[in-house]
Amino acid sequence: MSRQVFLYDPPDRFVAGTVGLPGRRTFFLQATAGSRVTSVALEKTQVAALAERMDELLDEVVRRSGGSAAVPAMAPSEISDSGPLDTPIEEEFRVGTMALAWDGEEQRMIVEAQALVELDADSEEDLAEAEERLLQDEENGPPMLRVRLTGAQARAFAKRALDVVNAGRPPCPLCSLPLDPEGHVCPRQNGYRRGA
Repeated sequence: MSRQVFLYDPPDRFVAGTVGLPGRRTFFLQATAGSRVTSVALEKTQVAALAERMDELLDEVVRRSGGSAAVPAMAPSEISDSGPLDTPIEEEFRVGTMALAWDGEEQRMIVEAQALVELDADSEEDLAEAEERLLQDEENGPPMLRVRLTGAQARAFAKRALDVVNAGRPPCPLCSLPLDPEGHVCPRQNGYRRGA
């Protein structure tokens, strides 16, 4: 079966969002073009890493171009998107690996999110070999979401994604672990504290 690629070039909308209450949220990347919507699930840490790396890559593009690249230093307020995810949210796949690239010719950020794949291997060498084959198999690989964004769209995505990540449970002022609505057992309150 050939690989399924959900391509948005360009998307009308590309955002990170959540479903559920803090502490039990499911994170999604969602791309929209017209009536077509693709939602893929991923971990909170993946959203944070994607947003941070996106900002770093955009900063590097600006630095290398001497400021001539069509990349704003900050997310433009006129294209900020704080709306909820489009419904119905139907998960196409759970993200395993992600990649970012800058197309200097087209002045576009390329974001790829590939489905999580379970590999069976008897040794680490077998696992490495299986992963390499999978990455090189462009035709038969796992499903992938590929989105091409302008510099401004990429900045707006990164800002919203970090806002979504930071909108979770507030940290305990003593131990920095997340506070749950049901209560919090603070290691600092009962005398237990890891390493100093």
